[in-house]
Amino acid sequence: MTTFVDRVELHVAAGNGGHGVASVMREKFKPLGGPDGGNGGRGGDVTLVVDQDVTTLLEYHHHPHRKATNGQPGAGDHRAGKNGQDLVLPVPDGTVVLDRAGNVLADMVGQGTTFVAGQGGRGGLGNAALASARRKAPGFALLGEPGEARDIVLELKTVADVALVGYPSAGKSSLISVLSAAKPKIADYPFTTLVPNLGVVTAGSTVYTIADVPGLIPGASQGKGLGLEFLRHVERCEVLVHVLDTATLESDRDPVSDLDIIEAELAEYGGLDNRPRVVVLNKIDIPDGQDLADMIRPDLEERGYRVFEVSAVARTGLKELSYALAGIVAEARAAKPVQEATRIVIRPKAVDDAGFTVTPEGEGFFRVRGEKPERWVRQTDFNNDEAVGYLADRLNRLGVEDRLRKVGAHAGDGIAIGPEDNAVVFDWEPMMAAGAEMLGRRGEDHRMEAPRPAAVRRRDRDAARDESEDEYQDFRPF
Repeated sequence: MTTFVDRVELHVAAGNGGHGVASVMREKFKPLGGPDGGNGGRGGDVTLVVDQDVTTLLEYHHHPHRKATNGQPGAGDHRAGKNGQDLVLPVPDGTVVLDRAGNVLADMVGQGTTFVAGQGGRGGLGNAALASARRKAPGFALLGEPGEARDIVLELKTVADVALVGYPSAGKSSLISVLSAAKPKIADYPFTTLVPNLGVVTAGSTVYTIADVPGLIPGASQGKGLGLEFLRHVERCEVLVHVLDTATLESDRDPVSDLDIIEAELAEYGGLDNRPRVVVLNKIDIPDGQDLADMIRPDLEERGYRVFEVSAVARTGLKELSYALAGIVAEARAAKPVQEATRIVIRPKAVDDAGFTVTPEGEGFFRVRGEKPERWVRQTDFNNDEAVGYLADRLNRLGVEDRLRKVGAHAGDGIAIGPEDNAVVFDWEPMMAAGAEMLGRRGEDHRMEAPRPAAVRRRDRDAARDESEDEYQDFRPF
């Protein structure tokens, strides 16, 4: 049964925004007390957050579809809908977020680092929020926006300072178990280690992490064995440690050839040329192992490698190795540039930036793109004529009508608002600008005019009564 997963495809969907509601206050002796429709609630976000207690992506391998809750619709009496609950997904430290094309969206390193993978939809406005001096009683409300839905890929790259690489059964797991408190599985057969193991090492005042990467074999960079699955875990390491088996029982292998093969695989994978290398000759507690180590050490040092002879079983040579690695890690940390404080860059909107574009697409067809026009279309209830008129007013005020005229649009031309796969298409009527002026008073209700003062109402009532009595006197019998 799989217990470790370091790459998954995740399908996330944020919550939809709740719809606004069109409602009119109704009270005794006041049948139309004014619009009181509340706004819809915001849809919940889908957020990834680094959690040190999470070490694998196994949970998302079994359950790859994740969705936040929707916002609730508004209600009468100015009651706003409840916001959707955000969905927080914990991921291991070192998780890289990519889209399906392989573009990096976020590199999540450090406890508490967050990334919003799916933005919740906005809630629609109720008719109370849409009311104005010209539109006192809107008979419509705005729809909630759909939440963002997309497919992302999560890749785990181990965050460690030192990576132990080498052939299977070279003694990497034994070495990390004696250098740190890690307790990996150790056995006398190849591919014992199936997942990267992490350990924390303290050498003097330096504390660093060390990773035991599963055994590499020839062809690992092309996917042979387990190498391709775990080579990504050495990308973040500051130093690579070649663990060579000086007591191998295979007649067709020797430590120097093993080193050359592993280096070839690392070069094929790419991106690791600038990492310092250290060579560890392991299993010198075996007589033949010590003899072989004495034989090949001069050749390795001639190539420029720092060589250490150790025995994980006898625990010899470990202190020198530990302090040497600590020194290399400390130098690498000191060489890193100091991260400057985050600078907030404010880029003012260009004077000629209208916030939308109008592009001709073929004869008699134009496409409108822009954040506001596309959002307004998503929020419009096209079954409500007044809501469609309100959309037309908004587009006119934004300048879409004028831009269409300038690019040569004529009556009856097709106009699409939005991307090709999700656009609203309609036939353009140039009179829409004049029509918007004529429809500027839609939504008004003469019954919603301000009530007359009480003194004026009494005066009018008394005048009407006196006029009625005078008419009665004129027609009384003799």
